[in-house]
Amino acid sequence: MKRKLIYGIGVNDADYSISKLVDGKQVRCPYYVRWCSILVRCYSSEFQETHPSYIGCSVVSEWLTFSVFRKWMIEQDWQGKQLDKDILVQGNKVYSPVACIFVSCSVNLLLINNKAARGMHPQGVSFYNRTKKYRAVVSVDGRWKHLGYFSTSELASDAYKKAKYEIIRDVALEQVEPLRSALLNYRIGE
Repeated sequence: MKRKLIYGIGVNDADYSISKLVDGKQVRCPYYVRWCSILVRCYSSEFQETHPSYIGCSVVSEWLTFSVFRKWMIEQDWQGKQLDKDILVQGNKVYSPVACIFVSCSVNLLLINNKAARGMHPQGVSFYNRTKKYRAVVSVDGRWKHLGYFSTSELASDAYKKAKYEIIRDVALEQVEPLRSALLNYRIGE
């Protein structure tokens, strides 16, 4: 049976049904769901319109075949975690077994830079009109911590980076390799 390519590129070669009825609801194979999610990020122009940070991303050729990705995923600690492509290899744009790792939601959120939402200021910095100074804030356990007001965006950015690196270090020390080293070596971009 010849199947249609997924997002014009992915080959679903599963030798089983990727969807089944459980308690009256359709449930999809978790490996297939994760595989499709990386394909949509990389090869769906509609998705990339609303998520432009994925423009230029791709999937390594062997993972374009579902069974190869599934075999890799089965060997990972994946349950309840998110697939990340750019913690182990910072700035990476290619989903591959070398660069990808499953991480908790809190670790994934720890490294989001919100570049599109923050505008022209460095990460963690905003201009506060009332004081005519730059404000630095950092998120700690989902809550904003005010770090102070500064005369320049550079000073505010330095305060943010210092606080953020401390948070990342604390989280890193709770992780196992290779995630621990990747977090300890993480560099905050502008």
